[in-house]
Amino acid sequence: MEHNHPENRRRRSVWRPVALAAVGGSVLVAMGVGVWATLTATAANVTPEQVTTGTLKLTMAGNGTGFAQSVANLAPGDVVNRYVDLTNGGTLDAQALTLQVGATGVGQLVTDGTTSKALRVSVVNCVGGTWNAAAGTCGGTTTTVLAATPLSGLASAVSLISGSVASGTVEHLQVSVQLPDQSEVTVNGALPTGTVQGQTANLTYTFGETQRSTATTNS
Repeated sequence: MEHNHPENRRRRSVWRPVALAAVGGSVLVAMGVGVWATLTATAANVTPEQVTTGTLKLTMAGNGTGFAQSVANLAPGDVVNRYVDLTNGGTLDAQALTLQVGATGVGQLVTDGTTSKALRVSVVNCVGGTWNAAAGTCGGTTTTVLAATPLSGLASAVSLISGSVASGTVEHLQVSVQLPDQSEVTVNGALPTGTVQGQTANLTYTFGETQRSTATTNS
């Protein structure tokens, strides 16, 4: 028989709070699980939505010789026409067709300064038809999109068409180079100072366009 010894009573009194604390902790854990448990639900489209991006492409092709043939023996007052077709070949509509001409060579052909010797460039668009490069005739309506402009004025891009250029559109352009009419006197075979005679300029035509205005669609 176990005697109710004081030592035994002390042991029971020590373990009783510990047991109660363990039971209480288990209850709290169980309550905690119950508090945080929740229902969830999701919904998703069975067929994935496909998103594709458009393309913006501008290509240039010569109509006739285009820019591939050099201009030789240009005299004051002469105009030489070259014909190119610009195609907006991407899937996106474009806008703001521009032209920039990079020019290197003899200064008097490139930069006017205080003179009027520099080469001029002009552009005419054949709308609703194409250019006959051999005859210089347009099968549609002609629209001047760039009046004769010195090369120095084309060092930065200038506007040709400010409006929309639809995808698949081809712009048929006549690009003209002119040496302004001017007078020089050659004495005993000696060319005058600052002459335009026997000089060379190298021209690089860069056409550009930007994407159409951004759009918001609903369906």
